[in-house]
Amino acid sequence: MKTAPPFRLSVFAILFAAVILSWVAGAAQGEETNSRIAEQKDVMMPMRDGVKLATDIYFPSRDGKVLDGRFPVILSRTPYGKASTAAKAYTPHGYVVIFQDTRGRGNSEGTWTWMSDDVPDGYDTVEWIAAQPWSNGKIGMMGCSYVGATQHLAAMAKPPHLTTIIPSNPSINHGIGSVIYGGAFRLRIVNWMLNNAAKGSTQAQDPVMKEFLQGQANNWAYYLNHMPLRRGLTPLRAVPEYESMLIDMLEHRRNDDFWNFSNIINHVDEHKDMPVFMVGGWYDLFSSSTTETYMALKRDRSSPTHLIMGPWVHCSTSRSHAQVDFGPDASVSSTSIQRAWFDRWLREDKSQFGQEAPFRSPVRLFVMGTGDGHKNEDGKLFHGGYWRDEADYPLPQVVPTPYYLQSGGELTATVPSEENQSTSFEFDPKNPVPTVGGCTVGSNSGAWNQWGSSHIWNAPSAMPLSTRNDIVVFTTPPLEKDTEVIGPITVKLWASSSAVDTAFTAKLIDAYPTSSDFPAGFDLIMGDGIIRARYRDSDKEEKFMTPGEICEFTIKLDPCSNVFKKGHRIRVDISSSNFPRFDVNPNSGEPANNNRRTITAVNTIHHDRDHPSHIALPLMPVETDH
Repeated sequence: MKTAPPFRLSVFAILFAAVILSWVAGAAQGEETNSRIAEQKDVMMPMRDGVKLATDIYFPSRDGKVLDGRFPVILSRTPYGKASTAAKAYTPHGYVVIFQDTRGRGNSEGTWTWMSDDVPDGYDTVEWIAAQPWSNGKIGMMGCSYVGATQHLAAMAKPPHLTTIIPSNPSINHGIGSVIYGGAFRLRIVNWMLNNAAKGSTQAQDPVMKEFLQGQANNWAYYLNHMPLRRGLTPLRAVPEYESMLIDMLEHRRNDDFWNFSNIINHVDEHKDMPVFMVGGWYDLFSSSTTETYMALKRDRSSPTHLIMGPWVHCSTSRSHAQVDFGPDASVSSTSIQRAWFDRWLREDKSQFGQEAPFRSPVRLFVMGTGDGHKNEDGKLFHGGYWRDEADYPLPQVVPTPYYLQSGGELTATVPSEENQSTSFEFDPKNPVPTVGGCTVGSNSGAWNQWGSSHIWNAPSAMPLSTRNDIVVFTTPPLEKDTEVIGPITVKLWASSSAVDTAFTAKLIDAYPTSSDFPAGFDLIMGDGIIRARYRDSDKEEKFMTPGEICEFTIKLDPCSNVFKKGHRIRVDISSSNFPRFDVNPNSGEPANNNRRTITAVNTIHHDRDHPSHIALPLMPVETDH
């Protein structure tokens, strides 16, 4: 990435006389009841190339007048449509709050691209704000997902007046895992393109086009079942910038220069050195990216970097999701903690900062799994959990501990002693293993029992996934003591295939024993991962397999923070597909997104003395009761 060049704009005081102020209730607890918010809608902010971006600005006001003075500013740059909700939480406390449609979205001018314009546009926006008479020159940013990404991308341009950011579950590092994961493609991008072309593209401002695009978005399952998508032959051909970006991403499986626009980890030296508060969830689709970005910033930058990881799904901080309840302590007020952070760095209020959670320490982690497993009144499994305050992540005290895949489906801490032990299965790309929960996004994301159900569109029958013959299950005996796992997870696999290219997946499960509330037990997904065989040695170069040759694979799973309780089992499922979280490998060796054939492969997992396949779990030393 290249740092954006300096950009200067004169103060556009004339805007104040040109825009009608409307007043909405904005009083917050502890504020005077006559506080109000003054708003300017669709201020067209110019960028360096002349394109103007639609911007809503909310000012502190009283008795019908904008308050005099210069204020700190909180900015969100979004492709999802500007909203005023957050203004009511911050403006009465002395902040100017700004929401901006990103280029080519909403009411903004220009042509949309997937984040590539958000480095210079982020710089120009921050510096325009800093030049205004109502700005004190201290500007923070907030937002989740894409809106989290625009914060990091602005920071890559190092605008002088960007003071701090709070990226929540940011959609960054696309070549490292957020889009391309072990050479596989996260199919949620197909859904994103279809839906957002219909909801915010320039073309969708035409009602007829909007109706057409929304109809195609509603048929997302058809398109996922009929991959690959070919340029000029998709419903997105009516919005060519969306189709072009989608096809380009589907074809670029290497972590190469194509992905540099969002790969913060690989270019962290270009990231502005300033206070950063990373917010993530263990069940968020970007859990690996969020924690790894924290690690990179902490290692390379000198300013304070904080991290909070809850048991949450994407852009949520609630106590429960899917089929699991993590207890009342799991829920936090994102507004409260964000305002505490902004008060510290934008208002220089040091009076309370660091005295209360989550800022007593640089890292605050929720450890799942200390509940008793009963069924709550909503029918959810009470998995429970507790918070840990730590100095860093990964925790320095964890002990990486291998659990080895054994013949007969056992999983133990003992290195296999047998020779020539393996398990083979057939992987048919036309019948992939369905995704059931985990670090995805949407209604099927989060903490799900690993059974089919009516909520799973491609596995509606209420049967356990483990009954499939293409899933090889390895489990420990019932645990003799609580086993606490916190940190990154990897699986080391020795495997062979009848194909020149295939894929291997791994899934970590907390297997509950049977109980009166859950007679079949509960197979709780903790995380999973995938590797395409051609990228087993490098994420930048392809190397095909020789059929029958044993190769070594490393599969990165989502990070985990969980207590596997006494009596539970630690379970690892090995297979070759996880659809639609990832696209299905056709096993043919054809170029990415350009296959015409599928081949059923015989894939073999080797688990013996010379090929000690295992999962590496970061175990916490035994501590006293929580």
